[in-house]
Amino acid sequence: MATLGRKQNDIEAGGACPFLVVNEPPEIRWAFIRKVYTILSMQLLLTVFVAAFVVFNPSIYEFMRKTTAGFVIYLVSFILTLTVFGVLSELHKRHPINFVLLAFFTVGIAFFVGLTCARFKGRIVLEAAFLTAVVAVSLTLYTFWAAKRGHDFGFLGPFLFAALMVLICFSIIQLLFPMGKSTMMVFGVVAALIFCGYIIYDTDNLIKRFSNDEYIIASATLYMDIINLFQALLLILGGADE
Repeated sequence: MATLGRKQNDIEAGGACPFLVVNEPPEIRWAFIRKVYTILSMQLLLTVFVAAFVVFNPSIYEFMRKTTAGFVIYLVSFILTLTVFGVLSELHKRHPINFVLLAFFTVGIAFFVGLTCARFKGRIVLEAAFLTAVVAVSLTLYTFWAAKRGHDFGFLGPFLFAALMVLICFSIIQLLFPMGKSTMMVFGVVAALIFCGYIIYDTDNLIKRFSNDEYIIASATLYMDIINLFQALLLILGGADE
C-alpha cells in the first residue's frame, strides 16, 4: 500500500508534474481517472453492441443507403446526435441528466459506426478494432509515463484544432466532389495521425486539467478520439484491401 501511494504521488506531486492545474490529493485524482475510464469502457462496450446489431442486420444498411426515407433518418439522426452533444457540453455537470445525455450520444455515434462497419469486410473491421485498441492503450500509457516525468502536451491544442479544421473542410469537399480511393487512404492516414495526437492531448488534460466534476465531458472527449481513430484506420485498411 505504501508503494502504491508513492507511485500515485509521483504523478500528482508538484516536482514530478509541474504543469498540474488541478490541486487535490492524489487519491482523489486517481479516483477521478478511474471513474472516467470506467465510463469510457461502458461507452465502448455499448458501441460494440449497437454497431454489431447494425452490421448483423444488413437490411438496416441497405435501407439507409438506398431509400429516401433512410437518408432522411440518417440526416435527422446525425443532427440529433450533434444536438445531444451540444446539450451535453453545457449540462455535463448536472447529474443524472449528464448520464442520460451521454447514453443517447453514445448510442447515436454507435449507430453511425455500425453503418460505417457495414461497408467493410468483417476481417477489416476486426483488424481496425485491434489496431485501435493497441494504439489507444499504448498512447495512454505513454502519456501517463510522460506526465510522471513532467512533460506537458498542452501546446498541441492549437495545432490539433487547426489540423481538425482542415480535415473537416476536406471531408466537405469529398462529399461534394468525390475523390479516388488512394486519396481517401491518404485522408485516413492524416486523420489517424491527428486523432493519435488528440488521444495524447486529451489524456494529458485528464491527468492535469479536467476538474473533478468533469468526468462526463472527459470520457466523451476520449471516446470520440478513439472512435475517430477507429474510423480512420478503417479507411486505410479498407482502401489497402481493394
